Amino acid sequence: MTSNNKKPKATGIGGIFFKCDSPEKMKDWYNKHLGLITNEYGSLFEFRNSDEPNDKSYLQWSPFPKSTKYLEPSEKEFMINYRVQNIEALVDELKKNGVTVLDEIETYEYGKFVHILDTENNKIELWEPVDSVFTEMYEGKTTK
Repeated sequence: MTSNNKKPKATGIGGIFFKCDSPEKMKDWYNKHLGLITNEYGSLFEFRNSDEPNDKSYLQWSPFPKSTKYLEPSEKEFMINYRVQNIEALVDELKKNGVTVLDEIETYEYGKFVHILDTENNKIELWEPVDSVFTEMYEGKTTK
């Protein structure tokens, strides 16, 4: 469980997003050959939180069409999402340190998101998750 009194930092990988020619064929291939349980977004990997072993956590694997604008302004074919804690304080620290913050923090039922650029202009997504929402939505439908 994430608490706002925790040090603002990344706590793990939250997602791997990449461009491909056919996201549907890609999902089918990974399902058939590597056993990924896929859905409309890709595959949701389930794991246990090392600090709270009774809590489930998630990593999203998603192929995107080559035409996607979601990874812009980066010119790369991929984007990594990092799970973070205390996203508001983290964004404040990043701004103070001259890191490019691309947008405002957006809040959804499954967490808070913001996008930044690293030193080589790779777009990075930061996510403060609410994992319980995924547990309710995808119980028994995850890759583990």
